[in-house]
Amino acid sequence: MGDHAKSKEKETQAIRTGIEAGIQVIDTAEMYGSGRSEILVGEAIKPYEREDLFLISKVLPSNASKHQLSKSLDASLKRLRTDYLDQYLLHWHGSVPLSETVEALEEQKQKGKIKSWGVSNLDTDEIGEILALEKGRQCQSNQLLYNIGERGIEFDLLPLMRQHHMPLIAYSPVAQGDSFGAGFTKQEAIIAMAQKYQCDVYQLALAWCIRGGDTIAIPQSSNPDHVRLHVQATAIELAQEDLDIIDQLYPRPTRKEGLAMV
Repeated sequence: MGDHAKSKEKETQAIRTGIEAGIQVIDTAEMYGSGRSEILVGEAIKPYEREDLFLISKVLPSNASKHQLSKSLDASLKRLRTDYLDQYLLHWHGSVPLSETVEALEEQKQKGKIKSWGVSNLDTDEIGEILALEKGRQCQSNQLLYNIGERGIEFDLLPLMRQHHMPLIAYSPVAQGDSFGAGFTKQEAIIAMAQKYQCDVYQLALAWCIRGGDTIAIPQSSNPDHVRLHVQATAIELAQEDLDIIDQLYPRPTRKEGLAMV
């Protein structure tokens, strides 16, 4: 979002539609559109009270050093037209040592420029490394690819996060329109289940993703109507029998899988 001027008005309205429907979390990154996404978000949230929103942005691995992170953060804050982020994430692990990045994030938290920090696309070993650091327990989230058709993190990574009360931020929770969701939109049992709950298959997939109440899902949409549907999905509570059907169609992993990323 923010890449094309002709779609700016619709994208702005999509963000505002979500806010007015009760959404608080807005996730972006310096990488998205080379900063243009942050600019769009900054303009879209102007009419609203900053304290009512929870802004998340992400720093590129190449900018995650103690020297560079503060510069990237300041640039993101300027584009977002705010003086603080509610959460700042390492987008993925690169060549900068995690210990250095954590130190830089803690420094920015002490300065009040971020209220909390987390990570993204980090697997079990890396999360273990984070947690072993003196300030590693301050890590407030791990943002990961997670949807009905991509459940690999459930084997060992998600249990580790749950053990340490580290929330999951699920990106692509509806598999980008089933671009990589194991064809769930064409699955007859899923279609029938959606009809049962009087919703569409994407709402069903979103409701599945946030089941249990300890996952934050961030479905991207530039369409205000789709955003309204996303909000409505929060009211869907899937019965255990339907969760069991989904488990049969898309089983939990039985072994360690490589971390999926897009």
